[in-house]
Amino acid sequence: MLRPLALLCFAVLVAAAPLRAAELVMVEEPGCIYCARWNTEISEIYPKTPEGRAAPLVRVQKRSPELEGYSLARPVAFTPTFLLIDDNVELARIEGYPGEDFFWGLLAMFLTRHVGFEGTS
Repeated sequence: MLRPLALLCFAVLVAAAPLRAAELVMVEEPGCIYCARWNTEISEIYPKTPEGRAAPLVRVQKRSPELEGYSLARPVAFTPTFLLIDDNVELARIEGYPGEDFFWGLLAMFLTRHVGFEGTS
């Protein structure tokens, strides 16, 4: 009797769990005007969005040793660069910040493709 109940609880937990955990690593550097623009337009609302909950933001300086802890497809050349990371491995990246429509659209596409994201801002 206990076994079917345990299986049911397990099934409910698995169904409620996200497909994958991810983080959005923002690579920035002092004096970056596009980083400042992203901070003004997106930074405050990001953690409150479905995207922000699916991939919490981690900030890393471009020349920081922290960046070496990630397995990247290629070195970061521009700031800001947004890296979608899962288990320290790069899944996708957005280089630069030409505006919020571009950012939200690409991020949603990458989250949908790589982590099973279904929500939108």
